[in-house]
Amino acid sequence: MPHHFINLEILKRSAIWLILAIGMGMLYVSNGVAESSRTVYVIPVTGTVDPGMAGFMERVHRETSGDPDGLVVLEIDTFGGMVDSALEIVDTMIKFPPERTIAFVENKAISAGALIALSCGDLVMKPATTIGDCAPISYTQEGVEMLGEKFQSPIRAKFRALAKRNGYPETLAEAMVTPEKEVYAVEIAGERIFMDAQEYEDLTPEEKNAVASKKTVVAEGELLTMDAAEALDLGFSNMTASGIEDMLLQMGIKEYKLTRIEESWSESMVRFIGMISPVLIMIGLGALYMELKAPGFGLPGIIGITCLAIVFLNQYMVGLADYTELLIILAGLLLMGVEVLVLPGFGVAGFAAIFCIAIGLILAFQDFVIPDPSMPWQADILTHNLIVVLGSFTMAFFIGLFLLRFVLPYLSGKREGPYLTSSLKDAHADSSETEKVKPGDRGFALTFLRPSGKAEINQDLFDVVTEGEFIEQGTAVFVSDVKGNRIIVSRTNEK
Repeated sequence: MPHHFINLEILKRSAIWLILAIGMGMLYVSNGVAESSRTVYVIPVTGTVDPGMAGFMERVHRETSGDPDGLVVLEIDTFGGMVDSALEIVDTMIKFPPERTIAFVENKAISAGALIALSCGDLVMKPATTIGDCAPISYTQEGVEMLGEKFQSPIRAKFRALAKRNGYPETLAEAMVTPEKEVYAVEIAGERIFMDAQEYEDLTPEEKNAVASKKTVVAEGELLTMDAAEALDLGFSNMTASGIEDMLLQMGIKEYKLTRIEESWSESMVRFIGMISPVLIMIGLGALYMELKAPGFGLPGIIGITCLAIVFLNQYMVGLADYTELLIILAGLLLMGVEVLVLPGFGVAGFAAIFCIAIGLILAFQDFVIPDPSMPWQADILTHNLIVVLGSFTMAFFIGLFLLRFVLPYLSGKREGPYLTSSLKDAHADSSETEKVKPGDRGFALTFLRPSGKAEINQDLFDVVTEGEFIEQGTAVFVSDVKGNRIIVSRTNEK
């Protein structure tokens, strides 16, 4: 073979090896860059679990789901909160792959907090922190009441599904929900198995003979609540760490970028408005009631509409209210406008307005119309919303009545001096107009009487006033009394 062909073959082989070496180097560098640029997103889960927190967690998912290598760490410190909001957060968290989520218990993960923690692929706890106790409860006049099997069953099923998905002990997870569940740690053939009392009773005699030891982990009548050491021993926690940096170090993650995602000011405002919504509803409805009792449209109407608008927009931002509820509330406000500006008194339009506003507000506080029997807590949510809205209506009525009767007349009549302090009760000044009419004379209302207006009596035009009632235009009236220069009329049945 000629010498130059050998040199050409050597060059080809060298070029191939050079290309392979460059490719391997680029792959190594890219892996190193990926490792060094891995982002750890720290999400605070603190305070009451509510729709505002559920909305915040949905935003977190939108912002972090585009980073396939990102690690999402929930920093949990909560006593729990609303069941439906907790389930929404769980549904958001299971959209992530399990290997991308870690629950880090900063202080406590109780009740709904435990449910949220188990939705993550891994659990890490600080020393002396606690997790567990997720029995559904309600608040009654007698105090806190634990709800029965009807409520426990679907939540227990959710705990079981999360434990199966993320590798937590299923029987122990269920024991966080149901106090009647007694759980044993049974050692068989050198393996520790957790089983409840019924499962243990179902063992065959041969299987019971193979039991080397049996220890009660959760006694009947108790709910499973664990500290960090117990959670580690029972297979829930992967490790105990003093902080997130210590956790990442123990996990072997050395190159990372720590990013905290906090609630925005608007999300914090939404949660605050959610807490004071009953007060805003009461103020809004009270102001609208005052507007109904006064002619025209003024400041009370503006205050009422503003308060109700704030409540609705708040519920819209957390995803509970939609255009349907908006249209119902707007229909109620429109009917109220008809009642105030067109129709005198308080009749069908007024009652229809109250009904529409109440229905719209109730629906705006929940993400369902009719409670689902498979989710029994929805019936409790509907009952709670009914109590809040109807209670606000009642309180608004009495507060508005009090302001109209005692406060507004005092404010409108108060003037700085000087005053005439003598009484004019014995003075008498008859108007020449009142001499033309006498009690019993009949006529009809030329304008709406609210309660004052104009009426035609004896074919003459007079300024008249009613005894507090509103009388429609064109209604037949008669003179019921003449006091000084005031002509008092009442409604008759004649047209």
